[in-house]
Amino acid sequence: MRYATSRRIPIFALGMSLGVFLALTFTLCVVFDLLVPGQAMYQTWLRLLPGFTWLSWRSFLLGLAETFAYGWYVAVIFGPLYNFFAVRGQQPGRS
Repeated sequence: MRYATSRRIPIFALGMSLGVFLALTFTLCVVFDLLVPGQAMYQTWLRLLPGFTWLSWRSFLLGLAETFAYGWYVAVIFGPLYNFFAVRGQQPGRS
């Protein structure tokens, strides 16, 4: 019986893509909060991002850095776990 080879997730690519995705999402949310203050979610950012305050350039850059770091955190934890279980699930005798 042939087993398909599992594809491993490259951690660097995952970290960069998640980090940039979350930083862009943060930026879009800040722009949205500035355009539509009645629907603002900056109170959520205050709880999720240590040191973040509304809104200065320093705080915005800190938020960018923290959201990028959160993306890398997910990549560093999720990537190896996925790779471990993907390889393990492909071993003969496992279903």
